[in-house]
Parts: sequence; C-alpha cells; structure tokens
Amino acid sequence: MTVAFLEQAARLLGPKGLTTDPQDMAPWLTDWRGRYTGKACALASPASTAEVSALVVLCAKHAVPIVPQGGNSGMSGGATPFDSGTELILSLRRMNRITALDAGARTATCEAGVILQTLHEAAEAEGLRFPLSLGGKGSATIGGLVSTNAGGTQVLRHGSMRALVLGLEGVLPDGSIFNQLTPLKKDNRGFDLKQILIGSEGTLGIVTAATLRLEPGIAGRCVMWAGTVSLHDARRLLLLAQDMAGDLLEGFEVLPQHSLEAVLAYLPDARAPLAEPHAWHALIELVGGDADTAAHLHETAERLLSTALERGLIADATIASSEDQAERLWLIRETISPAERAIGPAMQHDISVPVADMPAFVETAVPRLEADWPGTQAVCFGHLGDGNVHFHVIAPPGVDRATWEAGDGKAISAQVHDMVTAWGGSISAEHGIGRLKRDELERLADPVVLATMRAIKRALDPRGLMNPGKLL
Repeated sequence: MTVAFLEQAARLLGPKGLTTDPQDMAPWLTDWRGRYTGKACALASPASTAEVSALVVLCAKHAVPIVPQGGNSGMSGGATPFDSGTELILSLRRMNRITALDAGARTATCEAGVILQTLHEAAEAEGLRFPLSLGGKGSATIGGLVSTNAGGTQVLRHGSMRALVLGLEGVLPDGSIFNQLTPLKKDNRGFDLKQILIGSEGTLGIVTAATLRLEPGIAGRCVMWAGTVSLHDARRLLLLAQDMAGDLLEGFEVLPQHSLEAVLAYLPDARAPLAEPHAWHALIELVGGDADTAAHLHETAERLLSTALERGLIADATIASSEDQAERLWLIRETISPAERAIGPAMQHDISVPVADMPAFVETAVPRLEADWPGTQAVCFGHLGDGNVHFHVIAPPGVDRATWEAGDGKAISAQVHDMVTAWGGSISAEHGIGRLKRDELERLADPVVLATMRAIKRALDPRGLMNPGKLL
C-alpha cells in the first residue's frame, strides 16, 4: 500500500513535490525545540491548492496519515510526525505567493507558505503593516500562524490571528476545498467555519490561503523602559498607559530582573537600560499612524512616565532617543528565551489567567513552586496586557536534562497547570496544544468542551488521518 501510494503521489506532485531522501527530510523531522523527532514515509510539497486537494484524496484512499507543516517553528510539537514512519509530512512551503494586496481595502491574500517577514515587507512597501510580530518572523508561515492562532507582542491592541483573518481557504479531510477568501464585514449564514479551522492545528483540515487585515503604516513610535518594585505596580502602570495613551499604546511587556540579567550575560553587546536593578521591568511602545500624532508621541510618553513617577508606580525610566535604541530595547525582550535556555534545562509554560489576576497569580505561584521544588527558580515574563506570561521553571544546577524533565519537570508542569486551571486560566495562551500538552488538556479541560471538539473532529475527519495524536 505504501509503495503504491508513493508511486501515485510522485506522479501527482512531480520531482519537486515529493521526496523520500533521508537527508532532504531530516530537517523537518525534529521540532524547533528539539523535544520530538519522528519518521515519515515521505515529504510532500504541493505547489497549489488543487495539488493539496488531490494529495489529500490520495491519502484518504490509502489511509495515509497527514502531518501538515509550515515553517516548523511551533513550540508544542504539533508539526512533527511520530515514530511509525507511516505518516506523510505535507509541507506548504512551496505555496509562498502573496496573490493580492489591496492597499485601498487594507487586505492581503496570502498562500499558506508565505513567511511572516515577507508579508511585513510587502505591506510596508504599500505604506501598510500586518500587525502581528514574533521572534520567529523569519521562518513562521501564514498557514502555521493561522493553524495555531498565533499571538505575539501586538495582541494588546490588534488581537491574535483570529482577529486578523478576514477570509480563509483550506482543504478538508475528504479533499474538498473550503473557500471563503472573500472578506465580508457582515456574514450571517450560520456557523463561521473559518473560525473552526483557525487554531485547530491541522486536525480538521489544511489551511492553504488566508485573507488578512492590514493596518496603516506607522509614522513614528516611542519606546520606553521603566523599572518598578512589583508586578502589581506594573499592572497599575499598564492601566495608566491605557488611560493616558489610549489607542497609541501598541505593546506592554514585563520581565523580572533575572531575565534581564540572563540576556545581559547572553548578548555580548547588551547594556542594562537603567542604572540600577529593579524587581520588575516594563517595556512600553506607543505608535502614531500619522505625522501629527507621531510628532507628539515623545510628549505623551514623558507625561505618562512623569505621572507614574509621581504616583510611585515606577522608580526609574528611560525613553529611547533613536530607532536604534528602540530596537535594542526590544532585542532584550526577544532574547529572553534563548538566554534562559543557555542557563540550563527549564520547564516552559505558556499560560494565561484573567488579566487583572496575573500579578496575584505570579505572587502566589512562584514562591509555592520554588518551595515545593528546592533548587529551582521560577521566572515569568511576557504580555501582561493580555494576561499571558511565559512561566519558566529553571532546573537546579547540575541535573541531567532528560532525567529531570521526565521526572521532576513533568510533575512541575502538572502543578503549574493545576494552579492555572484553579485560577480560571488556560494552559496554552498562544503556542497551541500539539503533542506537548495533549494529555494535560485531556486531564484538565472542561469535559463538555472536549466532547464537542471530538464530535467536530469525528464529523470532519472520521478516519482520523489529519495530524493524528495532536491536540486531541
């Protein structure tokens, strides 16, 4: 059956569209974090939605499971095959065209394999921007971002991919093509099926294209860095910024002193933004869409920081005086994860709780974990404005990574997820479930929600061939 399938797939896709060469396949068999490595019967790279559709029909005929893959930069193992060697990796990387960019309507229609940075550059050339950015923008693809409902540093103002997708095209498990690429401001014809595919991690179908919302380009920005004594004060600073800056507030990130020191040790040329250490730091960005607004950003920033200082919310602050300084401040934030990986093993959690509860949650969870697991250090950083922080628990010095992760590390993650659930939060705020959190979702999710998700999965994919073993 496998031989017959591969022969037919090769005829369908041609020499550029299918490979079984181990060297060609090797880079795509391991996830970005290096947690999972699998095997595949082949790597398919269709060049069009029609080829994806025909390939899915062929896979259904031969009962070949499909693992859709974009830039392979996911954080939860959702695009990595298992060890059986029977699964087909279906890469969307050859489908990399921006098929339409309408500056008047402020929309872009992209095939699934378009790299996020490529879309940024195309929008910028038209005086527009796509308001979602993340550290992996040079490899992450539009299809993968849609399939995982990616977030990033601009969610506070613009929302995640769910809010930015205006239309969608995808291939369903029977090979039929779902096409709702045309954006409609109002459409009340029953279920919003595109929203079912967004965030489904390839388990219900394969996203092949999307129509995305663009925003006007920015005429200027102002980036600030402030030091504060507590996460509660950082939260109050966020509320003050929302009151004083309104829609000018583009981003609000927080990090503890530990994360700053990790980055300073990791990046040779990095410098501390402030003269003295502080328990917590806030990185704040204001943007102006026109020249007049941009001209007053610095004044708004000064008023904001002056008011915060008068109210005792911050101890010190600085405003970037150039674009280069602004980029250097953001580089600190974007380098936290690799800097902490350099320290040693850590259990990394992408969690959210109600925004107003995040300071109290961190104050409760961090000392409890460090007391229960002597030698560990719990570190939280990220998107305070939308209630999502990256909660890392760093292993004690000198442990064996594999042994610790399989033993204490696994128990630590379960405890973190238990606490998050007790606070009414989510064990996956923006990275998806994939393989990494599938069992925890089964353990902790609302049974009604799980049953409904399984019913949708059975209805659309009764044979379970779409990214099996992921999410559900």
